[in-house]
Amino acid sequence: MKCGIESELPGRLGVEPASAGAPQDHTPLILDGGLATTLEARGCRLHPKLWSAGLLLGDLPEFQHEFGGGPAAIQAAHRAFLEAGADIIVSCGYQATLQGFRREGLSLARSRSLLRLAVNLAVDARDEFWETLAHISGPEPSSPRGGRRFPLVAAGLGTYGAWLADGSEYTGNYGLAVGELRDFHRDRIAILAGSGADMLACETIPSLPETEALASLLAEVPDVPSWISFACRDGASLNDGSPIEEALQAAETAPGLVAVGVNCTRPEFVQSLIDRLRSATELEVFVYPNSGEVYDARSRTWSTDRQAVSAGGGACLAEMARGWVAAGATGIGGCCRVPPDQIRQIRRELMEPIGLEPTTSCLQSRRSPN
Repeated sequence: MKCGIESELPGRLGVEPASAGAPQDHTPLILDGGLATTLEARGCRLHPKLWSAGLLLGDLPEFQHEFGGGPAAIQAAHRAFLEAGADIIVSCGYQATLQGFRREGLSLARSRSLLRLAVNLAVDARDEFWETLAHISGPEPSSPRGGRRFPLVAAGLGTYGAWLADGSEYTGNYGLAVGELRDFHRDRIAILAGSGADMLACETIPSLPETEALASLLAEVPDVPSWISFACRDGASLNDGSPIEEALQAAETAPGLVAVGVNCTRPEFVQSLIDRLRSATELEVFVYPNSGEVYDARSRTWSTDRQAVSAGGGACLAEMARGWVAAGATGIGGCCRVPPDQIRQIRRELMEPIGLEPTTSCLQSRRSPN
């Protein structure tokens, strides 16, 4: 592990990492689910280009008629995932970019403030949730409460394709060089690194060049823990066709990297991807696939893939999660179309039958309130 604390790898995130090629039993971290699709299911109107990040505009006078109450809805959705059992929640940042906000006519200063607002909403939801458990706290402020870890907040950072809002994150074929992708992400990473989040989450990364760009930028903030999660088209490759092992090698050059993972990917591919990652790294492995449905970027609709269901992809995520942990995944959650109820099911499947409840990690205790 990096960050100058290589000796603290065991238990750094509250789990015992597996040795490369030899998965062990873990107490898994529970990640949250699909924030945007949860907001949509709750009746929120999503912006056609900013998607869930459009709700961040709801308190601005010029946008209240479209997105009034938006920030409160985001915070409520975070709270719902925490109450469902999430140990880590990711801020509303997937399509929150300076470029996207500027395209809507906002000033650079206001655009930067919205990036920070996204993190603040998650932090406030976490802190309020933790306060409700104060009456069942342990002897120390950082002790687990009611068997729960102190939840972490990851500042979410989406792929370049999310800004395009044309579905190109499903291919990763942007036609941009690594340097151009680096220029796109640099300011946002600098802002989020100083936002007060516990870590950075670079999500749904579909290509090797974007992985290389992000890893080089994370090297500029080496003291901030981070993870990179890949979007994959099958059980071996990123959406652009790059072998996941090559993407992993590029990601591991980031000094503060604590985890790699897979998200926005069909669940039937996850087992093979865990095997490939675990055979090549001792980093934490986070997996949070989609529900198994297929998204049509043109119609902006979801449908069931009958072929995937017949191949086993229709199984409940909670049922599949135990196998993923056995294979070496140390964080389990969901992405698009995975609501709080499914996160609750995953937690129940992984924790209750075997009497497991995670303990506080060194990273968590560093961030716990006094």
